[in-house]
Amino acid sequence: MPQDVTFDLPFQAPVSKHLAHARERHLRWVWEMGLVRSQAGFEEYQSWDLPQAAARTYPYASAEDMVVLMNWFSLAFLFDDQFDSGSPDRADRIAEVARELIATPLRPAGTAPRVVCPITVAWAEVWAHLSDGMSLTWKTRFAASWGRFLVAHTEEVDLAAEGRAGTLGIEEYADFRRRTVGIHHSIDAGERSRGFEVPAQVQAHELMVRMRDLAADTIGFMNDIHSFEREKRRGDGHNLIAVLHRERGGTWEQAADEAYRMTTRCLEEYLALEARVPAMCQELGLGAEQRDQVRMGVEAIQHWISGNYEWALTSGRYAAAKEGPAATAELAGRGSLDDLLAV
Repeated sequence: MPQDVTFDLPFQAPVSKHLAHARERHLRWVWEMGLVRSQAGFEEYQSWDLPQAAARTYPYASAEDMVVLMNWFSLAFLFDDQFDSGSPDRADRIAEVARELIATPLRPAGTAPRVVCPITVAWAEVWAHLSDGMSLTWKTRFAASWGRFLVAHTEEVDLAAEGRAGTLGIEEYADFRRRTVGIHHSIDAGERSRGFEVPAQVQAHELMVRMRDLAADTIGFMNDIHSFEREKRRGDGHNLIAVLHRERGGTWEQAADEAYRMTTRCLEEYLALEARVPAMCQELGLGAEQRDQVRMGVEAIQHWISGNYEWALTSGRYAAAKEGPAATAELAGRGSLDDLLAV
């Protein structure tokens, strides 16, 4: 099964020592904020084990910051699972909530949301903590990446509502997936987790731009492979294996093999570019402190590739064999048991 597919990674992310403590506080917060509204929904959410994902991708965050990162982590996943491709009205509400989520980082921290539902209220609280202590440059960069991610998700809903979800070709899908996977702002959050910022001239350098894109491609394709059985069960065509099968024909196994090869090529190109980082630092004339910031920035990318991969191998979110209310909700077109877009 695709969730059992393994990749050979040359680096491993450590796991935060604050995992157990932060998980307990996070789960209590999720319930109190109304991000799960039923016992069945809470149990389904627990099976995803998002706290483990946060602890692997942000392993050096403080105990307090780990809770903040876990809380933020939950919002994108829970929002994604609100999609109901069979309801145009639902698509309109998703777009309305997405606009509010995009606007939050552009307002003064702590501003109350204008569109009120559990996800927008929770995001306003989380952003006030997540942005604390970071420069305007970082906030603007994060907001731009976050906005592209949410816009891509609303486009995905529109495609499904219009019956065009299965029309993207491989190249078009790969570009689209780079935006829907949400890795750029997630890597940005790696800076917040350790209290540093990658120098602006490095972020703008073509080497770093390409490395971040390749990391997004690698992680997005890995997630597609691991989540394929779940998404096939839901009738969700937004998956690399499904696109390859539709466009090239052949068996599902052949499509999965090609998806694996594409993912491996992205990873290999990323690693080749990562080896050129010292030369880039030399080219830009960076001092010792800036080089250390670049090193941590590269580690943030590595933590995401490795940490997300290790989490996806065991997360209940991607489990192929599901029974009970959660499976019923997915077959109805929405991955979540609870409606989080209503007041």
